[in-house]
Amino acid sequence: MNDCPVKYALNILNGKWKLQIVWELNQQEKIRFNELQRRLKGISSFMLSKNLDELEQYRIIVRKQYNEVPPRVEYSLTELGKAIHPSLEMLGAWGIRAFNEMQNQRPS
Repeated sequence: MNDCPVKYALNILNGKWKLQIVWELNQQEKIRFNELQRRLKGISSFMLSKNLDELEQYRIIVRKQYNEVPPRVEYSLTELGKAIHPSLEMLGAWGIRAFNEMQNQRPS
C-alpha cells in the first residue's frame, strides 16, 4: 500500500456491486447465492459470482460449501468485512444529507 489508505480501500470495493453485496451480507448473518441475487436487482449470475470471488480473495467475505444434494453454498462477512459497517452507515447518512440538499436547491 504505497498510496493513501482510502485509495487502497476503494480499490478493494470498486465497481457497481461490491458495496451493495457487503451491505446485503451485513443485513443477514449468512445468505445463499440465489437470495443475494434476488436482493441485488439487475445483477447477472456471472457478475455476482465474479464480485463474490474478488471479495473472498480480499478476505471480506467467506464462502462455505456444504456437501449436500443439492449442493448448498452460503456467504457471510469476515470480521474484516463486518468492520466496514460503521463506514457504510456514515456514508448512508451523508447520502441522505446530499439528497436533501439537492432537493432543497431545485427550482419550485
